[in-house]
Amino acid sequence: MPEAARPDEAAPPLAPDAAAARFRQACALDVAVRKPGNVSAASPGHGMDAGLFLASAREASVALFRPGAPVGARLEAAVAATLAVAGCNTNLGILLLCAPLARALEAVPAGAGPAALRAALIEVLATLDVDDARAAYRAIAAAHPGGLGRAEAQDVHEAPTVSLREAMRLAAARDRIALQYANGYADLFELGLPALAAALRADRVVDARAVQALYLALLAGFPDAHIVRKHGAATAQAVTAEAAPWLARARGGETLDADPAFAAWDESLKARGLNPGTSADLTVAALFMAGTSGIAILAVDP
Repeated sequence: MPEAARPDEAAPPLAPDAAAARFRQACALDVAVRKPGNVSAASPGHGMDAGLFLASAREASVALFRPGAPVGARLEAAVAATLAVAGCNTNLGILLLCAPLARALEAVPAGAGPAALRAALIEVLATLDVDDARAAYRAIAAAHPGGLGRAEAQDVHEAPTVSLREAMRLAAARDRIALQYANGYADLFELGLPALAAALRADRVVDARAVQALYLALLAGFPDAHIVRKHGAATAQAVTAEAAPWLARARGGETLDADPAFAAWDESLKARGLNPGTSADLTVAALFMAGTSGIAILAVDP
């Protein structure tokens, strides 16, 4: 019989291929479920369909989980892989959020829980340097996200002179993903993961209702930064207000897909050109975090 592990022996980190599979599962859940305004299997939109997102996740995951690679290098290579297969930006926000998480997982015992992941992530963020920033800037420029605009300091169209975390701090007031780098992913640890955990089934398998509850908690929690950049704060705040009653119904245990008005809201957002892309990116990152820290089971084919 194999010798039992001593209680003081920490489990090894999640293997890179297993972490990559969790990432692909999170991305698959993202498009398997209707999330109003976003692309899903049931509802393409914004010139894209679900297959494009699945292909992007598959190709990007190789670079994203290369053992020992710096965060910036992971990000730049993953964006290049995405653009090669998709020909457009499908997942920049997801990759920006998941590259530090991928690096942090290398220092966390498998299934150790969100507190251990958060501690390792904060250490990764603290060690980001100017090389990470340069690689990230090249990746962002290549992806060319909508509504990027210009910044007074450390503009992404110019070579950065500060660390990636410092550059993100400068952008945090206008970009919710940049804010996660500045605040240690507080939105995800303190809002996203609790919202998902509260909506899980008894077997901890993530179903459509749980994904929708997570997404709506993020969308109703603060104006979506992607909508702010492209359409302004007032429009983003209006979408946040539209999400609030749906969140209340999801938290009450309702099956939102059973109401035709839910699909109608989805189509209305798309018809208005409103894509809550940042909320979707945060949703994917939260699903990935839940699946790698033992909170939830992402039972979909990666």
